[in-house]
Amino acid sequence: MKKGYIVLIVIGVIILAIFLWFRGSYNGMVKMSETVAAQWSNVENQYQRRLDLIPNLVNTVKGYAAHEQQTLTDVVNARAKATQTQINFEQLDEASMQRLNRTQGELSSALSRLMAISESYPDLKANQNFLELQAQLEGTENRIAVERRKFNDTVRTYNAYIRQFPKNIIAGMFGFTPKPYFEANAGAENAPKVEF
Repeated sequence: MKKGYIVLIVIGVIILAIFLWFRGSYNGMVKMSETVAAQWSNVENQYQRRLDLIPNLVNTVKGYAAHEQQTLTDVVNARAKATQTQINFEQLDEASMQRLNRTQGELSSALSRLMAISESYPDLKANQNFLELQAQLEGTENRIAVERRKFNDTVRTYNAYIRQFPKNIIAGMFGFTPKPYFEANAGAENAPKVEF
């Protein structure tokens, strides 16, 4: 009789230990997934900040460089395209990340061309609004880079956690999938030549 109770207690302890491990692993995945989602929101927030600055910048440049219409149109079109590229975090995958990188890269390229034309317009280069917008845009670009790096760090931690055995079994059971990283656009290793 005594052995029967001991066996039941041991089995109960083992089941409890498995349950606690299972619960801890699942809750850890939920917490890390939410951290990745929050960091993704920070990246989107900085992209939105840049999108909000662009109309003011275009209007300021337009007043001084009206005949640079093609460059201004390119910036407006790139902004519109970037605005339309919305990615739901739940569907964040490699293809959507590449689409986002492509549209954001096009916007960055158009902005670089816009900033480069300021060299031809001394009055524009001296305009206080232009200088402030230029500084804000530069600061936003830095913020974007920082948030993207933080996102990659968060994704690395999350992906490593859900891929470890035996946690990968739990991840597969509950739909925790690896998230893609931000990667440099093709040609990003060559810095653009823009002078201010």
